[in-house]
Amino acid sequence: MLARLTTLPREARDTLFLLVVIAWVLLPQVSELPWWCSALAAAMLLWRGRLAFSARALPGRWWLLGLLVISVAATAMTHRTLLGRDAGVTLIVILLALKTLELRAKRDAFVVFFLSFFTMLTNFFYSQSLLTAFSMLLGLLGLLTALVNAHMPVGKPPLLQAAKTASWMALLGAPVMVLLFVLFPRLAPLWGVPSDAMTGRSGLSATMQVGTIAKLALDSSVAMRIAFEGKPPPQSDLYFRGPVLSGFDGREWLPSYRSTFPSRYKLPDNLAVQGEAIRYEVTLEPTSRPWLFVMEAASQSPELRGYRTRMSNDLQWLTDRPITDLARYKVQSHPVFRHGPDKREAGLQEFVELPSGFNPRTLALAAELRNDPRYARAGTQALVQAVMDRLRTGGYTYTLEPGVYGVNTADEFWFDRKEGFCEHIASAFVVLMRAMDVPARIVTGYQGGELNSVDGFWVVRQSDAHAWAEVWHQDQGWVRVDPTSAVSPGRIGAFLRLEAPQGLVGQALGNFSPTLAAQLRATWEAINNRWNQWILNYTQGKQLELLRDIGFESPSWEDLAYVLICIVVLVSLAGAAWTLWDRTQHDPWLRLLGRARKKLAKAGMTSHAGTSPRQLALQVMERYGDEGHALHDWLLQLEAQRYAGTSSGGTVPRLALLKKQYTQLSWPG
Repeated sequence: MLARLTTLPREARDTLFLLVVIAWVLLPQVSELPWWCSALAAAMLLWRGRLAFSARALPGRWWLLGLLVISVAATAMTHRTLLGRDAGVTLIVILLALKTLELRAKRDAFVVFFLSFFTMLTNFFYSQSLLTAFSMLLGLLGLLTALVNAHMPVGKPPLLQAAKTASWMALLGAPVMVLLFVLFPRLAPLWGVPSDAMTGRSGLSATMQVGTIAKLALDSSVAMRIAFEGKPPPQSDLYFRGPVLSGFDGREWLPSYRSTFPSRYKLPDNLAVQGEAIRYEVTLEPTSRPWLFVMEAASQSPELRGYRTRMSNDLQWLTDRPITDLARYKVQSHPVFRHGPDKREAGLQEFVELPSGFNPRTLALAAELRNDPRYARAGTQALVQAVMDRLRTGGYTYTLEPGVYGVNTADEFWFDRKEGFCEHIASAFVVLMRAMDVPARIVTGYQGGELNSVDGFWVVRQSDAHAWAEVWHQDQGWVRVDPTSAVSPGRIGAFLRLEAPQGLVGQALGNFSPTLAAQLRATWEAINNRWNQWILNYTQGKQLELLRDIGFESPSWEDLAYVLICIVVLVSLAGAAWTLWDRTQHDPWLRLLGRARKKLAKAGMTSHAGTSPRQLALQVMERYGDEGHALHDWLLQLEAQRYAGTSSGGTVPRLALLKKQYTQLSWPG
């Protein structure tokens, strides 16, 4: 097989190389494309490769037309449209694969090249990670290599030579790329990724069914990164507040505005903070949700450019539109706070309502506790303590795999399974408290995190998703109660996490050296964090800050354009001046002789800097005979141009003519 590849004609070799590069460009999108699109594209690339390898004829136009019609129809059926990001990318991939099946002339090759460049860019619709950027950089070098190779003269030039030229071109273009990245005005909505690029991302939802957060625990991807100013707070205080759920229909917890028990009263938040504030900066991954995660409790609006924020009466910070890009915001939080009404109000009735016909044994347990002489006239704190004691001593277990719960989730947790993840525990706790006429609700968010020792950021993962409860107390308002801490105290603060099973590679590396595996993970995440901070989060605001640093008082995007134009003009003038200087400082005659000497050296005829054109001409005749006659005469004319002068009586050739003849010479060997 390998021997056959080395003996293939140039056209077949170049085609196979181009097909490999195209497959590399398409590979990252396989998980985003419809299965039939990936399968059809792979089949067409393999078909084209087999035709090139066996030197068979390409399929006729009817074959291509039939495949095109089938592909367009399948795209319309899959996406219900031919417009939009997903449908457009599907069509581009199919068209690129189809175009390889009519790759006959150089014109077809150029169409494939530039369609491949465009397809490469569509990868960033789905991911802008460092890994995606690196893989597309390799794809770019591969496409440039194929493009350079297509412009090389006849014969069979080695691909390594084309790759060197392509790498040099990319290196020369890198400063231009950096300049455009830094200064080209970012004008929304023309700049950036479409908002639907973030669909399908995992994360907390606006609702909670028992078992949904346990699924998030299987996802170790980063949810956000935290940079604290000064000493970080205790780990037990790292509660990042998200959606607050107060409506319950028997199977699902909902926010009040979506529940079957819509809030009839707007309760005051009455937020009062105490103590010194904790200041920190959050780098939030895209969520496609209109909310921000902050440590409890933040009384002041987070500093987030480009968004309007507001705090709901249940202390959740919301934005005016979904977070579809990497977001960075500064926050001040107070771990010691009070909020909610001090006295019982009519609006609190919403937080004790339960749907009828669900969890009868839990309701009976609530009546039993209420009738117990110890709690008959006890306050809310005593009832909370009684339920927490039951969780501690009742044989309850914290687990990721409690099995599938039925309709009466609270009954199953309290009396049958006695095991569950945080949302099982929190849901059963709130149902029991409400059954005892104690206002209670569920808060979802993230708890905990881990310090990255490489860059000093605290990393909060999707696996840190958590659910806890808030119970209303007379004269105190809403008070956080985390029932999971009673079942598994190590889950809160000490980072005792239930982890998903690792893959073979991760498990092998962890078994070999857990410290090395942790260090490699921390290093990789630190690099990704720098990529996020410096590249993905380089916004128009940062561009304007750059202009302020160089002296602009109130910069705008027009100023960015002016600066960019000035730099381009200055660089162009500098390049022109360098070219003129180079021409005056270097003898064009010596430069032409040096080119001829290097050409002969590649053919095996060595010489030194002092060898004259006449001596080179004699060596050519001695080595190549009549085959080198044209080169011999050209070298003699080159010497005459330099040394003959007008007094010799002969015609002295012009240097420009000799340069033109040099490009037309047939070199021996």
